[in-house]
Amino acid sequence: MAHGTNAMLAGTRRGEPAPVPGASWRTRGEWLLAAVAAAFTLAQLLLVRPGMGLGWDETVYVSQVGTQAPATFFSAPRARGVSLLVAPIASWSTSTELLRVYLALLSGLGLYLALRVWRGLFPARVLALAGALFASLWITLFYGPQAMPNYWVAIGALVGTGCFLRARADRLDRAALWGVAAGAALMAWMRPTDAVWVTLPLLVLVAAARRWRLAVALLGGLVAGAAEWVIEAYAGFGGLGRRLSEASDIQGGLGWHLAVDDQLRSLIGRTLCRPCTGPMPNPAVMSWWFVLPLLAAVGLVGAVRARRTAPTLLPLVCATTAAVPYLFMIGYAAPRFLLPAYALLAIPVADALFHLVTTPAGRWRPVAAALVAVGLAGHLAVQYAVLDHTVDRTTADHRDWARTAADLHRLGVRPPCLLTGLEALPVGYYTGCSSAATRGPNANSTRADIRRTASRMPTAVLTRPGGTPPSYARDWETHRSAGLDLHIAPAPDRRDGPA
Repeated sequence: MAHGTNAMLAGTRRGEPAPVPGASWRTRGEWLLAAVAAAFTLAQLLLVRPGMGLGWDETVYVSQVGTQAPATFFSAPRARGVSLLVAPIASWSTSTELLRVYLALLSGLGLYLALRVWRGLFPARVLALAGALFASLWITLFYGPQAMPNYWVAIGALVGTGCFLRARADRLDRAALWGVAAGAALMAWMRPTDAVWVTLPLLVLVAAARRWRLAVALLGGLVAGAAEWVIEAYAGFGGLGRRLSEASDIQGGLGWHLAVDDQLRSLIGRTLCRPCTGPMPNPAVMSWWFVLPLLAAVGLVGAVRARRTAPTLLPLVCATTAAVPYLFMIGYAAPRFLLPAYALLAIPVADALFHLVTTPAGRWRPVAAALVAVGLAGHLAVQYAVLDHTVDRTTADHRDWARTAADLHRLGVRPPCLLTGLEALPVGYYTGCSSAATRGPNANSTRADIRRTASRMPTAVLTRPGGTPPSYARDWETHRSAGLDLHIAPAPDRRDGPA
């Protein structure tokens, strides 16, 4: 009965054989998905250097469970999911290379499991192509092996939406119910607000259809994943409303902001576009962004004609709600924000491509297939070029932080120590120091506290070259390192007394 219901839900094009359950998925289908996931893992290890070093946000997440530096200030928007994800490695090793390999393997496994959830809803070749399209984006390859939450929200979105469709088609599919809960929990564990946006259409559907078991699975997953974040809101931020308000302030105030152009500017490899100024990228770099919704529309039209609307329409709607806050409600851009939307769009887009290159009877259209192949080859070339440029630039930035840390050690700033000022948070992690800020999104101290700390442990203020340090540090020794001025407090034993 379950197989029959799933076949009705999936549907087929006229003349195309329905996907065969059971044995076919244990052979060709499973092999295709496993091959895509393995290629994704291998590409990460080859193209995103394991020794690239940790980025700004990564140092925050890793420091919560790592041993290299004290835990960094954890601001209101962040959730603990990434820290727990990396804990099996970061809790005992400071090797960035080992952490990258672990995350690359884990992200490949996640992609395989997420695609496998959709078996029976789409043919194996469609799912394999969808996985390849998503995995070959420079954004996916760049962030797959990083200690960042957005890729894992994307995986949770794929798992949750696919299992939702299966549970909706078969009320006796208990595994699908657990999958809905797991997908929702993973998203909420990583980014609770993103989880709400992704699952909004699912919540509306279960409320309208009064599918209470499905509602319990979905809401139970969201609650389980977000429970720690909510508890922490009351324990450390003065309540849930206060934490949400602080998170909004840190993000520039959530409201009407047209960030579509910002997202386009970020496609050139700008991992954080804030403020997002400058010219638009070359059309070749951003053309795929405009083709994506067109192909999704083609996929939806084909699905309606084949009477299998639900498996195509639902991920499209969830992708739309996932993208809304980052396109219209935030005043800056980071390409990783849209990873959940890209993951959900990948399946309808892959289905559309097969619809374009084959006839209803399943025969190839040679001209269309050649054009699509050329287009995909060009797309892959652009993605590789952007990825290579982004990895080079990011590696150089991280090496500068490491050089600054080495210079600070040479100048006597060694743990336990304190850094404040420009880029104090990531440089502090590399140095093994605590970091402090008196303003901005990471404000966690006061000038008086910093002065008192400087009287008892090595302390440095970081500024731009020629920049003016705070008044309390203007008589400190100044040294230059990797594009920063280091203002070093006198050693405590050289002071006449506390400042």
